[in-house]
Amino acid sequence: MTKLLLSLHVLASILAVGPITVAASMFPRYAKPPASGDDGPHDHDLRTAAFLHKICRGYAVVGIAVPVLGLATGAQMGVLGDAWLVASIVLTTIAAALLMSMVLPGQRELLEEEGGEGHDLPGTGAGSGALTVAARRSAAARLAMTTGIFNLLWATVVVLMIVRPGSTTGA
Repeated sequence: MTKLLLSLHVLASILAVGPITVAASMFPRYAKPPASGDDGPHDHDLRTAAFLHKICRGYAVVGIAVPVLGLATGAQMGVLGDAWLVASIVLTTIAAALLMSMVLPGQRELLEEEGGEGHDLPGTGAGSGALTVAARRSAAARLAMTTGIFNLLWATVVVLMIVRPGSTTGA
């Protein structure tokens, strides 16, 4: 049973978290407005940004399986109290909170500001235009930084899962 749970946990990690990290990393490039004096954002870029946001939202829901399967695997292996697993759980919680509280809302905000019409975002209209181009570019840069932190958290969890410092279960 342990091997099945571990296999499902690893597959869920690859298939759910992987697309989020890639799509979230690509999003700021497509959502960032051009510097003043340049041509406006191409509609293709905004459609791509909206699609990347949709990927992040969808896979975030599927990604719930990762910690659920991870906890089940840890319980089956009898390692729920091990420091490496506790650290991984804490980092996973921080990453999930960052995704839900900053990355996804930041993406939505940038799309709404650009005029979310046709981007499959509920409740968006022509964009309020409340932010200046410089402010939107700054918001895109902050979002890129936040996404980078999100990705580093996941990379750290992966390393902890492989190395398992202090583990007595092998590896």
